[in-house]
Amino acid sequence: MGDLFWPGDHRAGTVMTDQAFFHALVDVENAWLAALVGTGVAPATAAADLHDLVGTDDLDAIAVGAEGDGNPVSGLVSVLRSRAGADTARWLHRGLTSQDTLDTALMLCLREAVETLGEHLAAQIRALVALIEAYRDAPLLTRTLTQPALPGTAGRRIALWLNAILDAADVVAALPGPVVQIGGAAGTLAAPVELSGSTRGAENLISTTAVSLGLAIAPPWHTTRSRVTRIGDALVTCCDAWGHVAGDLSVAGRPEIGEFSEGSGGGSSTMPHKNNPMLTILLRRVAVVAPGLGATLHTASAASLDERSDGGWHAEWATLRTLTRHTVTAASQAADLFSGLRFDPDRAAANLAAAHGILAEQQTMSGLTGRPASAEYLGATDALVDQTLDRARNHLRGVTS
Repeated sequence: MGDLFWPGDHRAGTVMTDQAFFHALVDVENAWLAALVGTGVAPATAAADLHDLVGTDDLDAIAVGAEGDGNPVSGLVSVLRSRAGADTARWLHRGLTSQDTLDTALMLCLREAVETLGEHLAAQIRALVALIEAYRDAPLLTRTLTQPALPGTAGRRIALWLNAILDAADVVAALPGPVVQIGGAAGTLAAPVELSGSTRGAENLISTTAVSLGLAIAPPWHTTRSRVTRIGDALVTCCDAWGHVAGDLSVAGRPEIGEFSEGSGGGSSTMPHKNNPMLTILLRRVAVVAPGLGATLHTASAASLDERSDGGWHAEWATLRTLTRHTVTAASQAADLFSGLRFDPDRAAANLAAAHGILAEQQTMSGLTGRPASAEYLGATDALVDQTLDRARNHLRGVTS
């Protein structure tokens, strides 16, 4: 399904959709119930597959009812209990609080998003490496503060973009693995300890649940939200990188400059001659929006208080969903943009030849040393490009190993 308000949203697929979130909520409740039964805290007669009791047809009613309790977990648990057998209804959700279920479900959803993002980043890196290899030594005018600066090469310009993408990929790769959130009503594990009879028993419940969900174990983090802000920061870093590349392309792709162009562009409703660089434009769009969403996550984190936040936590969910879907969408668009990007060596060479005064610095340096000016004024360009290519290849080896 697409989104009329955000063209391209369909590229994010099921990432952080209502349906995916709903399924993840049920996954968490299911895993906890299985842990209660599996560790002997609850009787075997309480065992059930909760996915058999609810489906996406229940989503709208639960979403509407969530206004009453401020989150969808209470309504979900109520529906499950109304449809479960007596022993299942008695034991499901016992020992959890709504934030445990919701935060853990968010971690499940984000895991899919981060994995998808990593795949798109790897595709972008491969595409930019291929462009450098194809046009490494092609002359290209460098510009500083929007004005002609020095002679340069297409390889070095693309390497600048590649370094930005590699920086973003490193930030994503450095994210800690997703963790469960299980703390009980006040983050003290009082109910799990009471149910299991000991702290060790509560820890066993948490460990069993975490293994079932494929998540790591962590102390309760109800009002310590750095796990969320760190993910948000990684997403924004990606959008910053794409914004940087898109900014360069929006200038270099203007017909009067014509150095780079998209493989295919978009049309106009009234001007048949237009070939708009739509992927470039849509990447600039996300770079405008993402930092504000990331800032909202930090504001929400700072608003945390006591053992349960009164609004900051609630502000995270939609913000995180929007930022995540926008980022995954942009990741796919960037991969397509880079793989189809065209470079025009003739136009680039003509722009370089038309620039005036760009060897003045070289003449000054030559005068200072007393040596004749070099045939080229490219400095360490080759070495810098090699360093970037080595970095990219090392990253890709790590991805595929």
